[in-house]
Amino acid sequence: MNQHIKHIVIVGGGAAGWITAGRIAARHARADSGITVTLVESPTIGPIGVGEGTWPTMRGTLMKMGISETDFMRECEATFKQGAKFARWVDGTADDYYYHPLMLPQGFGQLDLVPYWQTACAGRSYSDSVCLQEQVCEHGLAPKMITTPEYASVANYAYHLDAGKFVGFLTRHCTGKLGVTHIQGDVTAVRSSPDGDIAAVVTAQQGEIAGDLFIDCTGFSSLLLGKHLGVPFVDRNDVLFIDKAIAAQVPYEREDAPIASHTISTGQAAGWIWDIGLVNRRGIGYVYSSRHTSDEQAEAALRAYIGPAGKTIGTRSIPIRSGHRQLFWKNNCVAVGLAAGFLEPLEASALVLVELSADMLAEQLPATRDTVDIAARRFNETFLYRWDRIIDFLKLHYILSKRTDNAFWIDNRAPETIPDSLKDLMRLWRYRPPGNCDFTSNNEVFPAASYQYVLYGMGFRTDPAFLRPSAGEQRAAQEHLSHNSAAVKKALKMLPPHRELIAKIHAYGLPAV
Repeated sequence: MNQHIKHIVIVGGGAAGWITAGRIAARHARADSGITVTLVESPTIGPIGVGEGTWPTMRGTLMKMGISETDFMRECEATFKQGAKFARWVDGTADDYYYHPLMLPQGFGQLDLVPYWQTACAGRSYSDSVCLQEQVCEHGLAPKMITTPEYASVANYAYHLDAGKFVGFLTRHCTGKLGVTHIQGDVTAVRSSPDGDIAAVVTAQQGEIAGDLFIDCTGFSSLLLGKHLGVPFVDRNDVLFIDKAIAAQVPYEREDAPIASHTISTGQAAGWIWDIGLVNRRGIGYVYSSRHTSDEQAEAALRAYIGPAGKTIGTRSIPIRSGHRQLFWKNNCVAVGLAAGFLEPLEASALVLVELSADMLAEQLPATRDTVDIAARRFNETFLYRWDRIIDFLKLHYILSKRTDNAFWIDNRAPETIPDSLKDLMRLWRYRPPGNCDFTSNNEVFPAASYQYVLYGMGFRTDPAFLRPSAGEQRAAQEHLSHNSAAVKKALKMLPPHRELIAKIHAYGLPAV
């Protein structure tokens, strides 16, 4: 019998469960559709709750769910994120840093500025030469003004947010406005139908909950896809060595302290420290390789980074298993979030993978059981590709480092730890910059511009003998670079300090779209 897919059951809450529920419900769960969304959440198991960095895609996700940006920012302690600053990644010295901003380089897609920058902008960083965002971040400014409508921008942006408050906010929105049924119950068993599909989950508190499509958001345990359906985990610690994190919440020294409008990632002996500014505190954590340092050394490094407050502040340890499931969709079960896999949070890939998964499910939700396997095959192809590309991009940050103070950095440059796909690109980029021709799938996660920011931020050189810009291209390049300089001056004059804008949003709100 070819049954219609009517009842979607999401097992597990957290950001993964509620974003998926919200996107599917906003798109499909109307009175005339007959489609219902139920989220089953354990009352005893809390979310991991450290995913505080997002991508600009989050703006579209929130809009599609009908969420007011003002409400979101007020209730989730959210601030603006305009990219990442990587400090001490190249040689480990105090003045070693580069930016990966969230704006494309000037003229990107019309003219590649790398050849001209290499020859004419000696001593000036690539991102500073081609993009206004580095200066905006260095001056502590916001990416928009209080008169800029919700979700609109002067400079492209994402968010930093309090993960716990975000989950609570999404729960209220999805249940109160999108009709998602919220059931609190601990799953004690999974019941299968004769064809191998999941027929129902059994909970201790609420009994049996049947469904047509099940979404596994049960975190690292991967109760449905991993444990019940037996989809194996593919470990990628041969490429990415980070396997532990120690996290802390640090109050500001004073109420009016500036809020960084970018993630700060500072290289350490055996990993790196994230530093994220929220309204009332900073989220700071050290992700590291236990093969290259001890837990005690890692905690000491984190407390030293925090400063005087680090002597007494509480920390918590989080295991990281770099990798993903061999498949993400099997039978009538899809894994989203940590149930699908996890990688170190270097470029905030965790939440964007949740968004991309929820988006594909919402937009390509199978109508009937006989189309589920087609949807599953397409989903698996898409996300296996995306995970591989993210792993390549994260590894890129390590292979260009010149640090030798710990075997962590040296081992990361070992050729056998670098994926062949990344090795091939690095060979090509010796003679030409990364371009759109290198990334031809419509499922790309990082654009060519992101590779340029990291490559040239870390001192990579493309052989100028093969670049040969024409006289006309040189003139056009000079115009773009001059335009960027003018744009920087204008932005520094018009954009408010980050904390000042956040305070105004809390007081007055942003104009509605």
